[in-house]
Amino acid sequence: MAQAEQISVLLVEDDDAARANIAGILSDAGMRVDHAADGPSGLNRAGGGGHDVIILDRMLPHLSGIDIVTRLRVAGVGAPVLMLSALGRSEHRVEGLESGVDDYLAKPFEPDELVARVRALWRRASRRGSHDPVLLFGDLECHVKARTAYRQGKHLPLSPKEFELFRYLMEHAGEVVTREMLLRHVWKLSFDPQTNVVDVNVGRLRRKLEDGFDRPVLETIWGTGYRLIAAAGPTLA
Repeated sequence: MAQAEQISVLLVEDDDAARANIAGILSDAGMRVDHAADGPSGLNRAGGGGHDVIILDRMLPHLSGIDIVTRLRVAGVGAPVLMLSALGRSEHRVEGLESGVDDYLAKPFEPDELVARVRALWRRASRRGSHDPVLLFGDLECHVKARTAYRQGKHLPLSPKEFELFRYLMEHAGEVVTREMLLRHVWKLSFDPQTNVVDVNVGRLRRKLEDGFDRPVLETIWGTGYRLIAAAGPTLA
C-alpha cells in the first residue's frame, strides 16, 4: 500500500492565489498535486482517473463543483471528493454531500485540517478497496467499486446519495440503523440540520428497492430507525 506521502491529489480551484496556497500546503505534506483552474478542465482531468483524492472548489467558472461531482458519480468515478467553499451553512453542506461529495470543508480553514481531511479520505478509500467489493443480502447486491445496486439481478438506478445510503444499510443489513447514524456516516454531519433529508432519501430508496417486487426489504422501526430485511436468498453463487 502506498504511503501517505504519495497521495495524488487533483485540485480544482479558479482563484490563482488560493490554488497556489492550497497546492503548497499539500506539497509540503508530501502529496503530488495536479490542478485545474475551471470547471470543464477539472471535470476532464478528474474523469481521466489516476487521482487518489479530488479537491473541488464549489464556485467554479462554467461548471460548478456540485455539477462536476454529480457528473463524476453518474460516470462511475468513485475517487473521494473534498469540497471547499465559503458557503458553510448546514443547507450548503447537505446539498454538497447529497451530490456525492465525501467531505465538505468551509473556508477559511487551517492547513493542518485540510491535510488531515485529505489523508482521512485516502485511508477510507484504501480500506474500502481492500475488501470484497460486492455486498450481498437476500436478493440485494451492492457493488462497491462500480457504485451499482441490484435486486434479483435487476439494476436499480440510484442517485449518488441513495447509493451511499444503500451501501451503509447493506453494511449493517439486518441491524436497526438510527437516523443519527445515517446523518453521521452517510451525510458526514455531527449535528442534526433540522431537515427531513434522511426521511426523503430513505423514501426514495425504498421505492426503488421495492417497486415492481413482491416483498418489502426496507423496514421502518418507528421511533428508532430503519432495517434491511431479507426477502429471498442471494442471487449470486
